[in-house]
Amino acid sequence: MKIDEIKQCFVEKFGGEGDIRTYFAPGRVNLIGEHTDYNAGHVFPCALTIGTYLVARKRTDRKLRFYSMNFEKVGVIESSLEHLAAGSEKNWTAYPKGMMWTFQEKGYPVKEGYDMVLFGNIPNGSGLSSSASVELATGVMLRDMMGIAEDKITMIDLALFGQFSENHYNGVNCGIMDQFAIAMGRKDQAIFLDTSDLSYQYAPVKLKDARIVIACSNKKRGLGDSKYNERRSECETALAELQKVKDIAGLGELTIEEFEEIKDAIKDPVRMKRARHAVYENQRTIQAVAALEKDDITTFGQLMNDSHVSLRDDYEVTGIELDTLVEAAWNAQGVIGSRMTGAGFGGCTVSIVKNDAIDNFIETVGAAYKDKIGYAADFYVVDIGDGAGVLK
Repeated sequence: MKIDEIKQCFVEKFGGEGDIRTYFAPGRVNLIGEHTDYNAGHVFPCALTIGTYLVARKRTDRKLRFYSMNFEKVGVIESSLEHLAAGSEKNWTAYPKGMMWTFQEKGYPVKEGYDMVLFGNIPNGSGLSSSASVELATGVMLRDMMGIAEDKITMIDLALFGQFSENHYNGVNCGIMDQFAIAMGRKDQAIFLDTSDLSYQYAPVKLKDARIVIACSNKKRGLGDSKYNERRSECETALAELQKVKDIAGLGELTIEEFEEIKDAIKDPVRMKRARHAVYENQRTIQAVAALEKDDITTFGQLMNDSHVSLRDDYEVTGIELDTLVEAAWNAQGVIGSRMTGAGFGGCTVSIVKNDAIDNFIETVGAAYKDKIGYAADFYVVDIGDGAGVLK
């Protein structure tokens, strides 16, 4: 899909007059550091070159008109700024409307409505953050269309707005990683983010003779109806138990040694496993970035593998689909590392695969998956791109 086709769709649906502008927000993939972002730990995501395109025009009334080229059968969805009600949405417009509601909650009243056409080339429900991508595309659009200076609402602010919207408008208790990576992405670099204080640094991803390959399981999952909130609650309870014996604000503050010393304060074996993943995964992420800085891609890949095992056994968020993809990847030639990425319970895996093995990887992993699961996975060879912004 070319940007001109999306603009043409806008003209067909809403007319070509007025000030029509175009925006883009990427999807993201997390290379390592899963379920650590709400545990005051580190994450290592990067923005992708696939994402959400948004074409918009401000209206003179308070009407909202939405059209998604991904849901053509739904047609144009009409609403109003008078009807922004947290928790009441039943379709994809909850994400752009949640950002409008958030702007108002944060002291930036949205006074006029909008006509909007969206097209996304992120697989829907894949775990590559299509929802956060829509949020950030909308946030960039609102800031631009409302004439708000970029130093008044920064890209980090927009990331926080996106998280606030997801938490309070859509009822998903997500961390900050998705929105931050989409807002702050930089070409050919991943973001080493400390979610406890939002300090971050960019780290070049030099894969030399390898590429990132994403495998989409095509098992749809929705964060809100998954066990995501349950896992977060388990970690919060485990943290409260540990705080009785050690002064910490989050599980990410603990080293492995410190955790092992006080873990018996956690009274439930399931919560113990959840907390162990959060602590160990945070340390793996720190080690992985250090390995990347030394051009030790082999160690980075092994830490990716270890991450998946922990997500499978301690956090229990993988499932047969993701496990099948990862185990087939581990057995394929030219694979440096492979793991599930995202919240889990479906979605995607991320693998680092040598260039000369990519075709064989897609063929063999795809065949193993279809044979065991009964339907096909989709594969994407991706590049690391820039964050959300206005398209000139």
